[in-house]
Amino acid sequence: MADITTNNIRNIVLMGHGGSGKTSLAETALFLSKGTDRLGKITDGNTVCDYDPEEKKRGFSLNLSLAPVMWKDCKINFIDTPGFLDFQGDVYSGIRVADSAVITLDGKAGVEVGTELAWDRASEAGIPRVFFINKCDDPEANFDRVFEQLRDQFGSEVCPILVPHKKGGKTTFVNLIELKSYSFDAKGVRTESDLDTEEQAIADQYKEALDEALAATSEELMEKYFEEGEIAHEDAVEALHHGIVDGSIVPVFSGSATNLWGVTYLLDTICTSFPTPLSNATEKIIDGDGLKEIAVEPDGECRVFVFKSISDSFGKQTLFKVMNGTLTNDLTLTNRTSGAAEKFGHIYTLRGNKQTEVTSLCCGDIGMITKLVNTNTNDTLTVSSDVQYAKISFPHPYMTMAILPAAKGDEDKISTGLARLLEEDPTLVYENNPETKQMTISGMGDMQLAVVVSRMKDRYKTSVLLETPRLAYRETIKGTADVQGRHKKQSGGSGQFGDVKIRFSHGDDEGLTFVTSVVGGTVPKNFYPAVEKGLQEAMQKGVLAGYPVVNLKADLYDGSYHPVDSNEISFKLAARLAYKAGLPQAKPILLEPVGTLKVCVPESLVGDVMGDLNKRRGSVLGMNPHERKSGYTVVEASVPKAEMMDYVISLRAMTQGRGSFEFEVDRYEEVPGAVAQKVIAEAKNNMDEDE
Repeated sequence: MADITTNNIRNIVLMGHGGSGKTSLAETALFLSKGTDRLGKITDGNTVCDYDPEEKKRGFSLNLSLAPVMWKDCKINFIDTPGFLDFQGDVYSGIRVADSAVITLDGKAGVEVGTELAWDRASEAGIPRVFFINKCDDPEANFDRVFEQLRDQFGSEVCPILVPHKKGGKTTFVNLIELKSYSFDAKGVRTESDLDTEEQAIADQYKEALDEALAATSEELMEKYFEEGEIAHEDAVEALHHGIVDGSIVPVFSGSATNLWGVTYLLDTICTSFPTPLSNATEKIIDGDGLKEIAVEPDGECRVFVFKSISDSFGKQTLFKVMNGTLTNDLTLTNRTSGAAEKFGHIYTLRGNKQTEVTSLCCGDIGMITKLVNTNTNDTLTVSSDVQYAKISFPHPYMTMAILPAAKGDEDKISTGLARLLEEDPTLVYENNPETKQMTISGMGDMQLAVVVSRMKDRYKTSVLLETPRLAYRETIKGTADVQGRHKKQSGGSGQFGDVKIRFSHGDDEGLTFVTSVVGGTVPKNFYPAVEKGLQEAMQKGVLAGYPVVNLKADLYDGSYHPVDSNEISFKLAARLAYKAGLPQAKPILLEPVGTLKVCVPESLVGDVMGDLNKRRGSVLGMNPHERKSGYTVVEASVPKAEMMDYVISLRAMTQGRGSFEFEVDRYEEVPGAVAQKVIAEAKNNMDEDE
């Protein structure tokens, strides 16, 4: 890798539905390029990319992994990403530093939800996409059907390049660019031959779709195609390259990663036709509240962007892309987020978890450094310029669980372990809620949180439990009460005396609205603040279930005092007594957090979603077609937070993973009677346990 330049680099994110063969494709590329001496298999638990013990145990990818491949004169940095929705944070990280995407499909299953999501995310990022229809060795794999699904779903720019042909137990592949037949032996070696009659028929079937897509890449080629009725070989090769780079075509390759079919041709095409880090020529940087583009300068100042942190029991690894200039192992860069100076004394490339030390990395390459204490994901480090590259916008986690130690006294261990896991996965959010007296962890789904539990035990030797979190309810009153609070204490010497009469009612302001209408000085003005403070302190605990009280108006209108025994503490205590006596008489009610839900689902599933919302005490506010996703509807509804605890899981089940949502608490509303009684009973049990 000594003579690698930016133009020789290809950064490719592998995306697709879980189980479609992303990791297998990376493993095959490593094996064929002699990056490994054996073909790693997920079933054997010996892959380069899925090296984490948790991945081996579960049999699928949980983390982003790097698989650099040397092929001909190119360095191909494959970025293998998880296919399961719970671990999509690493997909966003991989896309951020990739220059193109290979989306894998199962040749039997065809277009799945993971295919659609991969397409959407790559499209949003503006990077070129190609499809690789994998598992063509499966007897039930059907290229014709899957290709038609791709065209129907994603448009006529989807065009065939390598088409499988099955005959008599043997599979060959028709190259529509070269009009040749390929066969692959057990070692993945490709043999080229002329098309036979059946293969020619396949070429005739698909060639028009390819030519039309290639012709659409330029007006000049389109005119030439109309005049001549076909596209010359040299024009096709050039159009393939330009069409991939500018995203005007989406080529479809095929093969079988585990059988080593079709992968060498994909690697060849990556080298000849895929974009380099310089193809786009610019990168987005933060400019005030927005973004702007600046030129990529391979010979300019060194700047790196951190797209992933790995924190395990052995320490911290920081994965980065060299965005500008060349990184050498004698540079000190400044973190433009923290301001810390970071010495890049030892820099590495990663292949799975295998580290290879290098002395330099050119613009566009991807590397790793250890022990950067003050640097995290999304940070930019530069030599001198105050530049920050556009940050990764990670999805918001909506599944929240309370996390508690299996053994008492391990709370500090939980905080330490979670801090390390949060460095590694920005889609995890930890909170220590003083109101509910619980620690909570939020993630993308139940599987991700189950992995957190497992890693806490395996990495940090701390056993934790997950349970449904308590909600931050509130209390208020709907009625009025006119009460007296009288505090008198005499135990020799000076005593304590405070006497107040207060009218309680519902207030317009969120907190306490305290007014006075005392006539004749029955309560001296210097004691008014003590009364107000006593009420504010009492409001921290409601009379129904011990939740904070809101929207309370208190009118201090009368009382009495003793010239010697009255003091501030006496009137504070008198106010509390009035509070305890008055609120039960003023029709107290329980309030729950309620939010606005925006759920995006296919039009055909709107009825199911609305029916489910009714069961969750939701009120539909409106429906509109999605602005960008054809065939999708956005349903807006008002839903209590208590009914949203498992919505991530339920929505996935209802929509086969195609639905997405946003939810934000924006107000409190009265809890219905039957529900309120249940909440109150649970709160009293919790208070007994806490005591």
